[in-house]
Amino acid sequence: MIKKYLENINNSSDLKKLSIAELSPLAQELRDFIIDVVSVKKGHLGASLGVVELTIALHYVFDTPYDLLVWDVGHQAYPHKILTGRRESFHTNREFGGISGFPKISESEYDAFGTGHSSTSISAALGMSIASKLKGEDNRQHIAVIGDASIASGMAFEGLNHAGVTKSNLLIILNDNEMGIDPNVGALKNYLTSVKKGMDAHQKNIFEALEFSYTGPIDGHDLKGLVSELNMLKKIQGPKLLHVITTKGKGLSKAEKDQITYHAPGPFDKLSGELIDQNDNDFPPKYQDVFGSTLVELAEKNKKIVGITPAMPTGSSLKYMIERFPERAFDVGIAEQHAVTLAAGLATQGMLPYCVIYSTFLQRAYDQIIHDVALQNLPVVFCIDRAGLVGEDGPTHHGAFDLAYLSCIPNMVIFCPMDEMELRNIMYSAQFDLKGPLAIRYPRGRGIHSDWKKPFKMIETGKGRMIKNGSQLAVLSVGPIGETIIGICTKEKYKEIAHYDMRFVKPLDENLLNEIFSRFTKIITIEEGAVSGGFGMSVLAFKNHGKYADVEVECLGLPDRFIEHGSMSKLYEIVGLDQNSIEIAIDRNLNCKNC
Repeated sequence: MIKKYLENINNSSDLKKLSIAELSPLAQELRDFIIDVVSVKKGHLGASLGVVELTIALHYVFDTPYDLLVWDVGHQAYPHKILTGRRESFHTNREFGGISGFPKISESEYDAFGTGHSSTSISAALGMSIASKLKGEDNRQHIAVIGDASIASGMAFEGLNHAGVTKSNLLIILNDNEMGIDPNVGALKNYLTSVKKGMDAHQKNIFEALEFSYTGPIDGHDLKGLVSELNMLKKIQGPKLLHVITTKGKGLSKAEKDQITYHAPGPFDKLSGELIDQNDNDFPPKYQDVFGSTLVELAEKNKKIVGITPAMPTGSSLKYMIERFPERAFDVGIAEQHAVTLAAGLATQGMLPYCVIYSTFLQRAYDQIIHDVALQNLPVVFCIDRAGLVGEDGPTHHGAFDLAYLSCIPNMVIFCPMDEMELRNIMYSAQFDLKGPLAIRYPRGRGIHSDWKKPFKMIETGKGRMIKNGSQLAVLSVGPIGETIIGICTKEKYKEIAHYDMRFVKPLDENLLNEIFSRFTKIITIEEGAVSGGFGMSVLAFKNHGKYADVEVECLGLPDRFIEHGSMSKLYEIVGLDQNSIEIAIDRNLNCKNC
């Protein structure tokens, strides 16, 4: 329930009316409000609870939105949103038509930069600072809040390296909580730990070596200390870095103790913090768990197999292999480019790397995929998790583009399993005579089979399969959306529809396509990826190169726009990939007047 302080704050000017003493009770109200809403509506909890005091202090000291504030990744932006005019709409967070779960320029003047991927804040804030200097706005402040996981990424260091020599009016807040989504890893993490312990902090301070004025570490939950330090730093010209120590999940005991689960916990009891039982033990497994379990199963017999993930061991379920074979499984931190080229290096020496990366994050390593893997035709298996729509996280996290951006790369093989068994079988088949890179894309969420752990079967590269024969119309699918087509084809009025699971987007099964195009005058392709440049476009290219001018092809998939956030069912509906929309497309191609 909103108390007397929070209900009166709609912007930073309202916040500045409070005394220093009133900020602590405000922090408690803000923390309680976040817990109240997220316990029911779900969302990113732990990171936001950890920056409540820091958020209040920043808006209290700085003249936002004139002073520009950038939140790296944006998982932690709930307090910021609530204090800047979105308190009343916060219950719509991540819902279709509601506010975004991440900072978004079009949503508020207080959101200086849209974030959803990590390690962009320093470069963005530096660009803003340089622009202010060019415009003569010398009194304008520019603040980037970045976590200790994100600052270890290569792009963050590129920004630091440039910022240190610009003399720009830039303040970087290093929010050090020793966590990303999973615990932080790497040498920089060890360095920051030594700084917090006072071990030769100033003698070997990496940030001072990069020509930043370094302050800290200080307690990120001490409002009085934060306000004092920020007021002091506001007067210092040039690049500055404030190192603050926070606790992810601060104020909710369960969230403090289990920071991985409570990063985005789902529904929970707001008083005890106990998760509300979802009774999902009898459901089919998540695709990520099928991947993780299968990789361990394969690695037990094949010592050449190694696993790699950039900072997502729990989300990708590589944690299973890390636990079983820690010497052959690597969490490399938020470093997608490094992950891909590390896999390439391993492949040159006869190892078989399974590099598991979310589709949206693999975009960050595009040059490495081309230059370091595909150009050298190295046998790297890219396990692309969260391919397709992902729901409430929205456009920064939808895996919309991987089919399009991988299809144009020479030597790349792309496979889309329709179900859990197909995922297992292609992972198994990849061990045998893999001649170059293989991309396996699979979605977020659960499969449909509880009895998925069946004996392995070989899958021949570039071979599709007929799921159901028919005579009137051919539907060509790739990936789990094929299960929707199977369901549609059980209806009596669609009994003459043929369904083909093409499986491979590259290379296409041209023998099967020749058979299909010779038999049917109307074809529908369907994919949960961008239509532009995707599977359907490849089928159209095949048509144009053949003698099939009279065959009509309609391509269904994600439209040429960024897809908003919302529930999966709602998003499928608005992009035309729900069952009803697909049936309408089928009826249209059948010229079915009575359907």
